[in-house]
Parts: sequence; structure tokens; C-alpha cells
Amino acid sequence: MPSIIAFPVGLLVGSFVTVLAHRVPRGEGFVAGRSRCPACRAQIAAYDNVPVVSWLLLRGRCRSCGEHISARYPLAEVAVALLYAATVLILGTEDVAALVSGLVLCTVLVAITLTDLERRVIPNRIVAAGAIAAVTIAAVGDPSELPERLAAGAIAGGVLFAVSLAYPRGMGMGDVKLVAMMGLFLGSAVAPAVLLGFAAGAVVGLMMIARHGAAARKQAIPFGPFLALGGVVGLWWGPEIVDWYVSRFFGG
Repeated sequence: MPSIIAFPVGLLVGSFVTVLAHRVPRGEGFVAGRSRCPACRAQIAAYDNVPVVSWLLLRGRCRSCGEHISARYPLAEVAVALLYAATVLILGTEDVAALVSGLVLCTVLVAITLTDLERRVIPNRIVAAGAIAAVTIAAVGDPSELPERLAAGAIAGGVLFAVSLAYPRGMGMGDVKLVAMMGLFLGSAVAPAVLLGFAAGAVVGLMMIARHGAAARKQAIPFGPFLALGGVVGLWWGPEIVDWYVSRFFGG
């Protein structure tokens, strides 16, 4: 039942996330102000702003000017809804702080994925808000976890900072800050999250090389979405992966 309730909540949050991802990189405010059509700037009525449903009823077009509205909006709303439902189902509801932390992380990761895909940028404001939320939730829910999370954020961010210095064309500072923020949410589980992100990025890179040849090396692809994917896996199964690794290779 909680996961079923989480789905419509995720749709509503997903609608806000699309606004956040559109406005923040452009330096626009997102707390106040009604949604507007990007083309004609007409204000979108409340009945045309129902997550997913309104887009389907309007057939993906603005009611005022008929301009096409990107499918990324309903897709992002559904993505957040599915992430919310799955997070509640996997993490359970016994540890409220862990659940809230997981839902916030999912929200931030979707927003960053949208901005990185659209504008090749990971906004500092979103990363900073996520970091503050992670520390606050940990401090209120279980202060004993703070040292591990702070250490994980510092180490993960430091490692990627070194990678960015060695390979500046393949790794930006936005990715470094994103990983540091993920460490604040995930603790030691950030390690498998980052490794999975690198693995996913490498697979896509190899597929591009296989299809386009040497020309693919000149094509820049955003790395944030791969790290976000790793972050979700780290959230859901990261502790189990760490425990398995330690048991398998260190015997305890």
C-alpha cells in the first residue's frame, strides 16, 4: 500500500522536478510563478498541468499556440513516480529517515539527469540543495551515520577530482560535485554506485565507437545520467553489494 501511494506522489513531485530542471539552469526562479509554455509564454492553466494526463489529452501540444511539448515532461514524471514506488517497496517504511533520504536522492538525481541531458550542465544550486538535505536528514534521523557519510562524500569527490585533473575532457567539475553529494546520501554504498556509473558509461562509449568508429571519440556525452543510474542502484542495493564484496574478498 505505501508503494501504491508513493506513485501518485511521485507524479506530482516529478512535475515539480521538470520545472526545476527547466528554470534553474536558466537562472529563473522556481519557487513562485505559474508554469508557462516555452514557446508562446502563455500561462498554463491548472487543468492543463495535471501530470501525464494533461499531456496525453492535449496530444503533446500547447493549448494556446499548438506548439509541440516535449515528451520528456511526462516521461520524467513517470520516472519519478516509478522511482518513488520502487524505493518505498525496496527500502520499506520502518526507517523513516532512510526512506526520506532515498526519495530526496531520487528527486535530485532525476533533476540533474534532465539538466545534463538538455544543457550539459549539473547546476550547483541543485547539488548544494541535495547535499544540505542529505546532511540534515542524517543529523536528525541517525547522527551516528554522519561521520561515515561525510567521509564518503569527501573521498568519492576527491577521487573523481583527481580523475578530472587527469582527464579534463571526460570528467567535469559538475560530475565531481555530484559524486560528493551522492556520498553524503549513500555512505560507503557510493563506491559501487560510482563503479556502476563508470561501467554504464563505458558500455555506451564502446557502443558508439562500434557504430561510428573513431569519429565517436569526438562526440561528448553527458556523464551525469550514468552516475545517477549508479546512485539509484547504490541506494537500493549498495549496502548488500558492499557486504558481499567485503565477505567475498576479505572474509568478513
